[in-house]
Amino acid sequence: MLSLRARRAIPLYFSCLTAFTSVSVFADNTLFTAMDDPATAKKPFDGNVQAGYNAQSGNTQNSTLLANTTMTWFNSDTAYSLWGSANNTTSSNVRSSEKYQASGRTRYNLTARNYMFGQAGWLNDRYNGYDSRSTLTGGYGRQIFSAPRQDLRVEFGPGVRHDEYHGGGRTTRALAYGAANYSYRLTDTARLSEGLSALANDETTVNSETALNVAINNDFALRLAYTVVYNTKPPASAPKNTDTTTSVTLVYGL
Repeated sequence: MLSLRARRAIPLYFSCLTAFTSVSVFADNTLFTAMDDPATAKKPFDGNVQAGYNAQSGNTQNSTLLANTTMTWFNSDTAYSLWGSANNTTSSNVRSSEKYQASGRTRYNLTARNYMFGQAGWLNDRYNGYDSRSTLTGGYGRQIFSAPRQDLRVEFGPGVRHDEYHGGGRTTRALAYGAANYSYRLTDTARLSEGLSALANDETTVNSETALNVAINNDFALRLAYTVVYNTKPPASAPKNTDTTTSVTLVYGL
């Protein structure tokens, strides 16, 4: 039988393992920032599926489909989460946007306010210049405060990123990672959240997501989100520095 000390060390081992080993089995969500505190989780598993669709026909033909899912498992002081998304846009029967992301994360609480984390991920966004972007980060997080009405946590650490560009070429570089998550419960059924993350080396990518979740009933919620991705040195095949997305999705709790 393992001792209590050994059993408590196992989650930290897997957190560090996720942070410093291969990313081939996971994927990347640049907006998938600091995880919820496992010490305050109300159930051992929490997950949701989100989907949205828009279509227009007549003089113009446009369609947009987006979907994502998040699944998180909680223990007393650890959390493990998987996330994935897809976004496709077609205009006049021609594909104009196609983006796929997924990510895997761990969190291990050292104390009530301090934790270690690891994240690995992958992104495919060829219309913005990336056939593949694999990112691996790990480090230290701080739960600034956690209250029934609002929550704030920040984290930072080193990482590495491998980019394969749609126009040809590839790079592998070390980076510095930082992220923050803030949420505020407006009412019993409405919650406002802001997620911010940055990946920096000789180029910097900043990701922001502002979202409003409104519960419809015990199973469904409506989510309005506005995301911004800013890159100081975008690929030559997609030279604009800033991309924004506004989405309205229906969320089903698992």
